Amino acid sequence: MRRFWTAGLLLVLVMLGTVFAQQELNFLGRYDDVRFIRQDKSDTNQIVFARLIYNGRILGYYKNWYTDYPKGDEQLIMGIKRLTNLNIADHERAIPLNDPDLFKYPFIYSSEVGQLKFNDQDAAIMREYLSRGGFWMVDDFWGSFEMENFTQTMKKVLPGSEIKDIPMDHPVFHLFYDIDKVIQVPSLAYTINGGITYEQDGFVGECKGIWDDHGRLVVVINHNTDLGDAYEWADEPKYPNYFSSYAYRVAINTILYSLTH
Repeated sequence: MRRFWTAGLLLVLVMLGTVFAQQELNFLGRYDDVRFIRQDKSDTNQIVFARLIYNGRILGYYKNWYTDYPKGDEQLIMGIKRLTNLNIADHERAIPLNDPDLFKYPFIYSSEVGQLKFNDQDAAIMREYLSRGGFWMVDDFWGSFEMENFTQTMKKVLPGSEIKDIPMDHPVFHLFYDIDKVIQVPSLAYTINGGITYEQDGFVGECKGIWDDHGRLVVVINHNTDLGDAYEWADEPKYPNYFSSYAYRVAINTILYSLTH
């Protein structure tokens, strides 16, 4: 019984922390959240880790584009600098889908995509972004309900496309690090919930993809897993390095793949 109380308490604290951060930064889960972010928007020859700001609000959801932001992004950039020679900028950038500068960034990352909402105009922008060589990595959404929402969104973006498992012999798993299996990466709650890694009915971690009409992998979908927490809490002694090291390997491989294919 104590374990359930403890896990429940952590969930409440995480929710309160997210809501507090949202109120402090005035984030509402929509494009104009960018007004409340102080960030460097100057042009650079460096690669910039860009996080997508999207419109999204499904009733009952307290998470949004800003989940794990900015610490998760900052920790990932630190890891990329330490583990690779990639000329990546020191600071991330959060950018709305409807910002014309989106097309300056060949790689974008999104969290909690199970609850994003694209209208026809949004879908057209993302379709153009991907068709012009852009690459989208999505993460931290769970279960059948959220996957169905994301699937319906992608039918607007790339009609006729399929979401399929990425085969383990695909270059995205071997470009820099060799990854021989997909593992489920849990949130920080794992440290007190008795080792539970899943959320909702998302019992098995998945790495899926969407390919364009030319056979180019354009979207990498990390489902039933929380790579963002693994970056954000990589400096937390109670959070296992096993998960963080895997998350870094996946991210580095994916980013390098996006820049070379």
